[in-house]
Amino acid sequence: MRHVFRNLRRHRRPAELSKGLCRGNTTRGILRISLGFCSMGDIQMPLFFLQPRLLSTGYTSIHGGRPSAEYAKLRKESLESEFGHALGNTSKSFSVIYHFGPFLALYRAAIISFYVMKLTIWRLFVQDMKKRAIKFRETLIHLGPFYIKLGQALSTRPDILPTIYCQELSKLQDQIPPFPTPVAIKSIETQLGVPVSKIFADMSPEPIAAASLGQVYKAHLHSGELVAVKVQRPGMPLALTLDAMLFHMMGGQLKRFAKARKDLLVAVNEVVRHMFAEIDYVIEGKNAERFASLYSSSSFANQKIQSEATAGNTAESKNTNFIKVPKIYWDLTRKAVLTMEWIDGIKLTDEVGLNKARLDRQKLIDQGVYCSLRQLLEIGFFHADPHPGNLVATDYGCLAYFDFGMMGDIPRHYRVGLIQMLVHFVNRDSLGLANDFLSLGFIPEGVDIQAVSDALQASFVGSRQSNDFQGLMNHLYDVMYEFNFSLPPDYALVIRALGSLEGTAKVLDPDFKVIETAYPFVIGRLLADPNPDMRRILRELLIRNDGSIRWNRLERLVAAISEQASESTAESSTADKNSSNATSWKSFDMRAVVAATEDLLMFILSEKGLRVRIFILRDIIKAADAFLQDEIVGCILNMNLEATGKSDSEDHAMLLRVVKGFQSLYQAAKMAPELWSAMLIRMVVKPEFRGFSMDILSTLLVHSRFKLPETFWVCISRFLHDPVDDSASRDRSAK
Repeated sequence: MRHVFRNLRRHRRPAELSKGLCRGNTTRGILRISLGFCSMGDIQMPLFFLQPRLLSTGYTSIHGGRPSAEYAKLRKESLESEFGHALGNTSKSFSVIYHFGPFLALYRAAIISFYVMKLTIWRLFVQDMKKRAIKFRETLIHLGPFYIKLGQALSTRPDILPTIYCQELSKLQDQIPPFPTPVAIKSIETQLGVPVSKIFADMSPEPIAAASLGQVYKAHLHSGELVAVKVQRPGMPLALTLDAMLFHMMGGQLKRFAKARKDLLVAVNEVVRHMFAEIDYVIEGKNAERFASLYSSSSFANQKIQSEATAGNTAESKNTNFIKVPKIYWDLTRKAVLTMEWIDGIKLTDEVGLNKARLDRQKLIDQGVYCSLRQLLEIGFFHADPHPGNLVATDYGCLAYFDFGMMGDIPRHYRVGLIQMLVHFVNRDSLGLANDFLSLGFIPEGVDIQAVSDALQASFVGSRQSNDFQGLMNHLYDVMYEFNFSLPPDYALVIRALGSLEGTAKVLDPDFKVIETAYPFVIGRLLADPNPDMRRILRELLIRNDGSIRWNRLERLVAAISEQASESTAESSTADKNSSNATSWKSFDMRAVVAATEDLLMFILSEKGLRVRIFILRDIIKAADAFLQDEIVGCILNMNLEATGKSDSEDHAMLLRVVKGFQSLYQAAKMAPELWSAMLIRMVVKPEFRGFSMDILSTLLVHSRFKLPETFWVCISRFLHDPVDDSASRDRSAK
C-alpha cells in the first residue's frame, strides 16, 4: 500500500499506475491493492477514488468492441443483386419494348422526356430548394403510378435526397382516378375463367376504394358471405416494367434536379422489386396469411369476442387485445384478382364513429403499437405501410389490418441493431450511435467516425425535447445527407413503417410519440431475451462505457417494476377476466427480471466488471458520507436543512433517492419472493460475491478511520459556534 502511495506521490503516468494496480492475479487482489490511501489536502482519501479517472485513460468501453460491418455488407450486396433482377437484363428489356410495340414505347418515352426537360429548364432558372421540391412532387404525380410509388419510397430516404425533398414527397398520395367497372369485371372474368354472375350474387357498381395499382369492390358470394374483391389496373406489370426501364435510361436528369446521391438507381431497383410484389396478389394473399398466423388471434377467439359484443357484453370484450386479418378465398384469387373476407370497421379518422361505438382510443393505440413493435423488434416480418387507410377499428374493439402488398422481413441482426440504436439514442451516446451506423452498414467505409459522432452530438441538442419519430428524423436528416449515409434496404422499409405508425397513432392521440411509447417494450425485450447481444445492450443501458452506473436509469427501471407490482396487487381481482389486457405488454415477467439481474451481477463480479466495482465502491463511500453528514450530524445538532447549503441538500436528496430505491426494490421482490431468494442464495455462495462484500466492508471500515474523526471535530466546531451565532442574532433583533 505504501508502495502504491509513493508511486502516486512521484506523479507516475496514469497508464503506468493503472498497470501497476492491475498486476494482481485475482479480482480481489486487484481491489485490495486499489484500496490504498493518499493525502488530498487535509483529508485522507482512499486511492480508489482516483482509480476511475486512471482506468478511463486510454481504455476502451467495458462492454467490449463493436460488431463488424461484414454481415451488413453481405446482406446489402445480396439484396441489391435481388433487386437488380427485377428489371432483368438488356435483352429482356428489348423484348418488353417489342411486346409493347415501338410506337407505344416511344410515346411513353416522349412523355417522360417532356417532363424531364421541363425540370431541366426549371433547374436553370429556379434556385430555391423549396420551389424545386414542390415542382419535383408535381412532376411525379403527372408521370403516373410508378413515379408516385417511387416518390413515396424516396420520402423516407434522407440518405439519397435532401431533407426538403423528403418532406415534400411525404405529401404524395395515390391520387389516381378509378378505372371503369366494366373493365374491372372483364379482368375478373379473364383471371377466374367464369362469368362474374356465377361467382358473386351481387357486386357494388362502383369501387369502394381506389389506389394507383388497383381498386376494391364489395360483393356477396352465392353462399351469402360478404367479401372484398381487389382488382388490379389493366396492364400494370408491363407498364411498370416499361417505366422502370425508361427511368434507368433517363433518370440521370431527375437525379441532378433533385441533387440525389449516387445510389438513386439502387433505390429504384428496390422500389421496383416491391412494386412487382405488390401487383402479384397471390404473394399478397400469402403475406396476409403469414401475418395472421404470427399476430392475429385465432378465428375461434375472434368469433367468441364478436358474439360477446353482439350479445351486449362489450365492457369485457373491449378489454381484449386482438388483431384481425381478413380471410383469403384462394379459389377466387389470382395474380390480378384478390378475394378476401369483408370486415366492417370504423376508420381511425372517424371521430364520431369511434365515439358512437364507445371505443377506448388509448387501448386501440396500445394494440397497434404492441403489434407493430412485435413485428419490428421481435418477429421481423412487418407491415411496411400501416397508415390510417390500411387500419380500421371493429365495433368489438379489434384492429383490422389490410393491404399486405408491401411487407418487410428484417433479419435478427438488424432487429438487435434497431434496439441498440434506440438505447444509444436514449443515452445520448453519440459515439455508440455512430458505431451502430457503421456496423449496420449505414456509413460507407473510410468515414471519420468521430466526425459523425460530433455531428450527432450537435443534433442531440435540438432533439433533446423531441421523442417523436418524425422529430428525430428531421434532426438526423442533415447528418445522414452530409456524411453520405446509405440506408440498408431493410431499414428503408422500417423507417417507412415507423413513420406510418406514428402518423396513424397521432390521428387518435395528437401527443403520441412512438419512441417514448416503445421504450417499455424495448426494456421488456432486453430483460426477457437471454442472448448475449441483448444482455450487452441491457448493460449499456445501465452502465456507462467507463464503468460508472447510470443510477437514474436504474432507479427508474426498478420503480417501473415496483409500479407493476402495485398495479398487479390492485388488479388481482380482475386479472383472470382480462388476462390479455391491451396494456399487459408494458408489464415485466418477474422470472426474466430475476434472470437479467443475476446476469448483470455476474458481469459486475467478473474480470470485465473491475471498473464497475470500483465505481460502486466510490458511490457507496459517497452515500455513507452523505448519511453521516445528513442524518448523524444533523440529528446531533438539530440542524435546519435549508441552512446547511447546497451541497448538504444534495446529499439529503441522494439519501432520499437511495431510500426510495430500496423501497421500490422491496416492492418488486414481493411479487416473486421465492425467485429473488433463490437468486440471492446462488449469489451468496459464489466466492466472487463474498469477496466483493468483504471489499465493501473493509473499504467502509478503513474510510471511517479518516471520516469519523473529521466528522467528530466538525460537530464540535459547529456545536461551539452555533450558540455564539444565536446570541448575536438575538442581540441584533433586540436592537
